[in-house]
Amino acid sequence: MARVAVVHNTLDLRSGADAVCLHVCEALQDVHDVTLFTLSHPPLSTLNGMFDTAAAVPVRTPPGSEFLGPALELVADHAGPLLAPRSVLLDCFVRRHAQGVDLLVSTANEFDFSRPSVQYVHYPQFNGRAVDDDDAGRLDPLWTRLAGLGDRRLPADATLVTNSSWTAEAVAERYGREPTVLHPPVDPIGGGLDWAEREHGVVAAGRIAPDKRTLDAVRIVDAVRERGHDVHLHVVGTAAPAYRSYVDRVAAAADAREYVSLETDVSRNRLESLLTTHRYGLSTKPDEHFGMTVAEYVAAGTLAFAPDSGGQRDVLDGAEEHLFSSVPDAAATVSRAIETGREPSLPRDRFGRDRFHRRIRALVADRL
Repeated sequence: MARVAVVHNTLDLRSGADAVCLHVCEALQDVHDVTLFTLSHPPLSTLNGMFDTAAAVPVRTPPGSEFLGPALELVADHAGPLLAPRSVLLDCFVRRHAQGVDLLVSTANEFDFSRPSVQYVHYPQFNGRAVDDDDAGRLDPLWTRLAGLGDRRLPADATLVTNSSWTAEAVAERYGREPTVLHPPVDPIGGGLDWAEREHGVVAAGRIAPDKRTLDAVRIVDAVRERGHDVHLHVVGTAAPAYRSYVDRVAAAADAREYVSLETDVSRNRLESLLTTHRYGLSTKPDEHFGMTVAEYVAAGTLAFAPDSGGQRDVLDGAEEHLFSSVPDAAATVSRAIETGREPSLPRDRFGRDRFHRRIRALVADRL
């Protein structure tokens, strides 16, 4: 049994990356002495209920984290999630307080750790300006230097893992190393209605945030209805305080349409009930790093649609009839599926948690 520190910048955003963090803790907690280092977090019981996990590990946060978390959330509502500065702050805390640890496991992207590590990269958080990444903020060079990665070299004793082949290419471009691809855990969702009995409705699940373009789901369903198809939309997802202004805009759009409903921070049972009783699942974020929500659509037996970019292509096997390039193209793609009576054909069990847990334990054992 080794002493393992799982490092995750914040669990307040309630995203797919946070689900991976909880799964990593669950996978390792019975075979190693695991401690989770993070800046701020809701109770693990809340997160376990949200992600259908059973993580039960000690959590260490910096002094004053009860004030730091809300302060960062207040700023994030206007400046975005601030993942890079959060990671820099967390790295400083880990360096001071993780002495005696045998292995560091990051579930929040790349770090310049001074000891052996396994680093799960959802998308590189530093050196964006170095590769002309349009999404890299103007302070990216500063955070990159503070993170110790200005030379674009990751530690030689770091095992690199990514969530999709698309993210793997981004890591290779920035750091010149080919990581292992390990798709996140998404269990098949059993039960539900047969296809013929399902409602002619669309579910848009996941984090409600500007980068997810949740409002585009409303626009797409508007356009599908204009084509003569009587479909409705359930927007159902997490509403972190960091995105409260955008959530308010989504709520206003839903209130203005009788065929759109909004439910936030619902139970796992409620989410699965919607997914297994409706025909269509819709993702609207281009360049999604993996697309856990899209994988859940597939796992629940819905017909899933997503932008033709990013890791979602892995999830949907690059099938053109499931992919779109714009809001009008999405409306046309969904409408064609309705008109032709297309049904799901992708296997529902491709990304099960047992596969993920086994591989994480193996990667940790190899690095140790």
